[in-house]
Amino acid sequence: MKIFNILLLLSLTSICSSSYAEKGLAFVHGTGKQTNALNDYWTAEFTDSVRQGLNNPNNYTVINCDFDQYMWDDTAAGCLANQLNDFITNNNIDNLIMITHSNGGNIARWILSNPTWDPSYGAIIDATSNVIALAPSSGGTPLADAAIAGNVFEQAVGWLLGYKSDAVKQQQVSWMDFYNETWLYGTQNRPATLKPFEAVVGSDVSSAVWDHDSYCGGYASQVALETTQNWLDDCSDGFLDCQSQNAAGTVWFLDTNKTHDSEPLSHQQSRRTCFNLDTILRQHI
Repeated sequence: MKIFNILLLLSLTSICSSSYAEKGLAFVHGTGKQTNALNDYWTAEFTDSVRQGLNNPNNYTVINCDFDQYMWDDTAAGCLANQLNDFITNNNIDNLIMITHSNGGNIARWILSNPTWDPSYGAIIDATSNVIALAPSSGGTPLADAAIAGNVFEQAVGWLLGYKSDAVKQQQVSWMDFYNETWLYGTQNRPATLKPFEAVVGSDVSSAVWDHDSYCGGYASQVALETTQNWLDDCSDGFLDCQSQNAAGTVWFLDTNKTHDSEPLSHQQSRRTCFNLDTILRQHI
């Protein structure tokens, strides 16, 4: 009888613990100072679709921070950490999935690489299950170098990069090489990030006026990204080379391997409901 009671107690404890456990989702934007990232960066259409993959779709948050700063800055990683900690605490989250886009992946990776930098990082790392990094700028981009140099690229990519902010300086290729070799985990010959970092890689841009797919995410964005792609590798999303996107963590998938009709995802489309991306994410979480 005593053994039975112990087993019963352990079983009840397990049930209570699992029922208390909550999975949550955080959408982490890229470069820029956001005050309404839901509408201005992601769109409700995208977030509402993806969060249906949660048992409780209301357990989500959309981050709003100043990501024009260096990733370690209090208004960047500090802001992200504060908002994530509030979300985790207020909603009893112990299974956090972050969906990041572009430079947002660098800021999340900063936290996952520097657990002692700030006392709040530990709780975030403990609660995090994985990061899904959409088109992460893990290896930087030549377009950041061009924007800082102030040459012809500046007019073409200013709307993407925010011109000469600290975040743009940070995403210069040589600068990201340095950070990846010293401060950040997840790249070749470095320790793995403290939680999985899964990259979704965009490989091309479609801007043909007669192609309906060119209009997903906004046709003007596609034209601009098609222009900047001329100075990138053949495999790129118009803002980042594929090599940069797959520089850290593991590649979850290359766009054309999972998207509807094997359509590529431009840098703009990788944060929109283009070619079933939202469904793929929803099923994954």
